[in-house]
Amino acid sequence: MFGEFLFLVIILGVISAVILWTTVVQIQQYEAGVLLVLGKLSKTRPVLLPGWNLVIPLVSSVAIVDLRTQVLDVPRQEVITKDNSPTMVDAVVYYRVADPLKAILEVQNFRSATIQLSQTTLRAVIGDMELDQVLSNRDTINAQLRDRLDVETDRWGVQVESVEIREVDPAPNVKQAMEEQTSAERERRAAILKADGVKRSAILVAEGDKQSRILEAEGQRQSRILEAEGERTGIILEKQGEAQGLRITAVGAAPLDSKALTVLSLEAVKKLGEGESTKFVVPFEISKLMEGVSDYVGFSRNAPDREIAEAKDLEANEILGAIPTAEEMQDTMKEIREEVDAAAAAVESGRKQVYEEPTELEEPKE
Repeated sequence: MFGEFLFLVIILGVISAVILWTTVVQIQQYEAGVLLVLGKLSKTRPVLLPGWNLVIPLVSSVAIVDLRTQVLDVPRQEVITKDNSPTMVDAVVYYRVADPLKAILEVQNFRSATIQLSQTTLRAVIGDMELDQVLSNRDTINAQLRDRLDVETDRWGVQVESVEIREVDPAPNVKQAMEEQTSAERERRAAILKADGVKRSAILVAEGDKQSRILEAEGQRQSRILEAEGERTGIILEKQGEAQGLRITAVGAAPLDSKALTVLSLEAVKKLGEGESTKFVVPFEISKLMEGVSDYVGFSRNAPDREIAEAKDLEANEILGAIPTAEEMQDTMKEIREEVDAAAAAVESGRKQVYEEPTELEEPKE
């Protein structure tokens, strides 16, 4: 009897534990539970809230749905584009369950259904585009996929948040053709840039040669002007020096009378006779000289002495000008040097402007 009683107690304990276990349902904060009683949706509490929930044991079942954003990997598949280029494409879908009731009651397995729908939609979207558009317009493809999937999965209570194309891999022969096309395009751009650089270089060289010739001609003109100015100044100074010498000689000869001039003339004739030449050119009349000699020694008639000129009567003509002082000569030479330096600086500045470094060449437009 005791053994049977103990066995009955154990059975009742197990049954009670099972009933208690099925009576209390724990729902996590990020989950939602759909309550079914006798196979039907509970009218009082169709959705269980997070925490511990008491349900009718043995006749109730709870389907728990994760409400967090899920990552769905769309398997890699081959897609034929609009221009008949086979391409391997895969994608990633981010979704979450917005309505737990629809996710349980409207579709058998919303995750599998979303995967299959993503594959078919991906083939449809990429099949309407050419390969170049697929490679360059991924954002557009992602937006179209998200919009189409969100409309289709809305009746399942699933909200598609975003779709990202992960990889687009064309066929090997297509990739080789694309590489050849890219290489040819780059060679074309390089040839255009090289030709444009040669053209600009020729233009800059011609412009520099023109500016160089202009500056060289300008420098020669300035040099000739300065040389002519220097020669003119030198001639003027030389003639002024000769004129001043003549004035000094005239001032020194002014006090001499005719006798002194006769003695000087005889000295000149004496020096002329000491030379080795057999012909002589006398710059005055000999008879006049002999008359002066006879008058000087007293064998001729007495001639009145020549009136001695005074220094005031020997004032230079205005055309000779005044004798420049040392300070005036230094000022004149300083002005000439300044003009030469200014001309040289102008030529150097022009050369620097010609040989300025050109700006960076812009890439020509396609």
